[in-house]
Amino acid sequence: MASSKQIIVVLAGLALFIGGALGIEKTATAQANFTWPEISLANITGGLNGPVHITHAGDGSQRLFVVEQAGRIQIIEQGQIRNTPFLDISDRVRSPDSGGGFEEGLLSVAFPPGYGAERDYFYVYYTRLDGDNQVSRFYLTNNSNIADPDSEEQIILFNHPQQQNHNGGLLTFGPDGYLYIGTGDGGGAFDPFDNAQDPAALLGKMLRIDVESSASPPPVGDYHIYFPLARQDSSLTHQSSKYAIPETNPFVGIPGYREEIWAIGLRNPWRYSFDRLTEDLYIADVGQSGFEEVNFQPANSAGGENYGWDLMEGNNCLISSCQGLDLVLPVTEYTHSVGHSITGGFVYRGTEFPDLEGIYFYGDFTSGRIWGLQNEIIADERVWESIELLDSPYQISTFGEDQAGELFLADFGAGEIYQIVSP
Repeated sequence: MASSKQIIVVLAGLALFIGGALGIEKTATAQANFTWPEISLANITGGLNGPVHITHAGDGSQRLFVVEQAGRIQIIEQGQIRNTPFLDISDRVRSPDSGGGFEEGLLSVAFPPGYGAERDYFYVYYTRLDGDNQVSRFYLTNNSNIADPDSEEQIILFNHPQQQNHNGGLLTFGPDGYLYIGTGDGGGAFDPFDNAQDPAALLGKMLRIDVESSASPPPVGDYHIYFPLARQDSSLTHQSSKYAIPETNPFVGIPGYREEIWAIGLRNPWRYSFDRLTEDLYIADVGQSGFEEVNFQPANSAGGENYGWDLMEGNNCLISSCQGLDLVLPVTEYTHSVGHSITGGFVYRGTEFPDLEGIYFYGDFTSGRIWGLQNEIIADERVWESIELLDSPYQISTFGEDQAGELFLADFGAGEIYQIVSP
């Protein structure tokens, strides 16, 4: 454990926007009294090959699902890995195991609301053998622990052939029941294709789509089926019947904007999560040359935020002036002196360790450090504080949450899964 806890950054404000140029700094005018726990890591299991995602199915089974980058999803039950993978599509996944780039592979799995009782399918995000990124739906066999690899229904194909990095890759169903997709900017240094700030491109974005109305009778509510017709671009190829666009998406009906977009200006949002209690969204965005950052979207947001890349990295302007730009600043950042690749986590809402309640945990892949982040609204200002809680020896590739709200992380190199605990 780190010998002393260090405060990383404190920022305040219900919404943080750029009002100055390079070197702008916001400081809190209100003071909060945060308490911080001691944490440690308890080994749950090992023997995995490159784990990159941990989640649950929401079906009451108490199973953990662990995505292996090479193209398999494993099930952990009572601390043991089942003998047969839940899904094996390694024959169609480009990963380091098959000669691909370090950031390519099977990157996440998402289970829809009602999985198990009402639905027998799920969604995955993976890099195809040709380098493009695919979102697909798969169905179960008659065994709830084994999915059918031949049941694939392709939902979205992201054209991503030029670079192997910045794939994003996390699928998550939000509290609203829609599927959120974090996409990288297309790779290369400083967004050479200018995707993150391009409203006509779906790369470098947070997307929000309705995939459930295409898999079952359309629900009653605000949505419309998206028929792209001539509105194709190099960042996306899809069939019109595969998903719908929520009418409440922020750019619906706005010329020049892809209506799937929920937020823009992201470099590589490797891991993000919703607070299951408050429904706030935390987005960890991997930095370029100097800063790693956590962005925040409150639950009452209508979407449309611009998180700054590639005009800014963290709180630092990368162009001649950021004066007057309507960009949302990160709520915390750290420099490359302490880590080079942020891994986003979760707000703890479990019951085993009450002193962890309300803390957002995040870490760094290269340094193994783990931080906590808290916020409190005081006199109409949202006050933030982040400190280092643990200096671990692990390659933290992902955090995960079980159905009860307990938190886990994966050590990528050793293939181990750990639970975050408080002594």
